[in-house]
Amino acid sequence: MSDMIDPDIIEPSIDPKTRKIGVRHVKATNASGTRTKIQVRDFAPVYTDEPASLGGSNTAPSPLETVLVALVGCDGVIIHGVATAMGFDYAGVDFACESQIDVRGPKGVPGIRPYFESGKLDITVYTDESEARFAQLCRNVEFRCPVMNLLAAAQVDMDVTWTRKPAAAYTGSVD
Repeated sequence: MSDMIDPDIIEPSIDPKTRKIGVRHVKATNASGTRTKIQVRDFAPVYTDEPASLGGSNTAPSPLETVLVALVGCDGVIIHGVATAMGFDYAGVDFACESQIDVRGPKGVPGIRPYFESGKLDITVYTDESEARFAQLCRNVEFRCPVMNLLAAAQVDMDVTWTRKPAAAYTGSVD
């Protein structure tokens, strides 16, 4: 293993020598079905369910779909943090994400993993920054994103494609 430091990785935005533990809490209830009501902090409850094709009532995203929600949401947060640290200017980001799972795994077939086999994530950043700075942003986001790194640690084969488009082309909004 090399002790070389990647020159594209920016300095941490926290004292690297002082351990800081962040604790997250959720509470949930499931009334003997596929639908689960989840409480996070003081927000309105969120729900998970399964599609009817998998025995659910199709009233909310599946737990695995919420993993994809967590991935794109986490990338959005980390892009913002890295961009701020770099002084990187961007107008917005669009994400498209999908995953593949062999549903035999969660149904108990031995030898079949019960979680994602692979996934595809397309990230479009609307910026007028240079290609070199864009590449540095991408590298740092992948280095820092907790959810992306959880999937990597689980050996989910993720195909991540980063695209840079002019800032003026961004048409999205977050209501």
